[in-house]
Amino acid sequence: MKRVFLFLLTNLAVMLVLGVVLSIIMSALGLSHRSLGGILLIAAVFGFGGSFISLYMSKWMAKKSTGAQVITKPSNETEQWLMNTVATQAKKAGINMPEVAIYDSPEMNAFATGPSKNNSLVAVSTGLLHSMTQDQAEAVLAHEVSHVANGDMVTLTLIQGVVNTFVIFAAKVLAGIVDNFINSDEEEGGSSWTYFLFDMLFQVLFGVLASVVVAHYSRKREFAADNGAAQLVGADKMRSALERLKQNHPSQLEGSMMAFGIASGKGMAELFSSHPPLDARIDALRK
Repeated sequence: MKRVFLFLLTNLAVMLVLGVVLSIIMSALGLSHRSLGGILLIAAVFGFGGSFISLYMSKWMAKKSTGAQVITKPSNETEQWLMNTVATQAKKAGINMPEVAIYDSPEMNAFATGPSKNNSLVAVSTGLLHSMTQDQAEAVLAHEVSHVANGDMVTLTLIQGVVNTFVIFAAKVLAGIVDNFINSDEEEGGSSWTYFLFDMLFQVLFGVLASVVVAHYSRKREFAADNGAAQLVGADKMRSALERLKQNHPSQLEGSMMAFGIASGKGMAELFSSHPPLDARIDALRK
């Protein structure tokens, strides 16, 4: 419940900020919300603006939503090992040392997030630390460090911004066409209930199609992160970690944390899954 409330509150604040920014820009440029230029501006501000604000808030949101505790001063051998391992891998990968955190969850999982390669967070679950060998955990950490080194968070944000902009623009244009046809231009387009209804319907429809594109990219980056981990710690360790994940609990991560986690949710249709099947990832490492 806390995570849902935080998510809704954050998104409401983002929408309000973007709404104010949009009003100022449109007034300055003298654009109408019914013109193609106005619609494109609306789509770009909400499409890219929402994505980039989410990116820059990602570390804060991740800590709040998972309860992850950042290790500032190691208090035991496990925490010291985590810090040393991530530091070694980050140096090999050519990035600044990420923040390292632990969050309480029975699942074997970890995630990376952050606005840039040199401002990132790597977090692991207590379930992973309790259920995996040190070699397997080392491989999982290398997978997450590889996500950071590959710049996957920023690239996914750009892709998400593009598809969001397309979804909003296409939905509003088509909604306007349908609205004008139904109302025979008797009502001012863009202000009737039919416009808002079809705008929402088209955004849902195009949003589902767009999620397939984003999921496809995410799956490709998982293979790349597995390969990066194999280069950092060895393919055998990475394969062993993936084999262990077959006995995992369903993932509780959401959004970009799931996209850059080591494991995704169970039972997701492959087209919409952020991760390839584990067997496919293991086969790719063998090759």
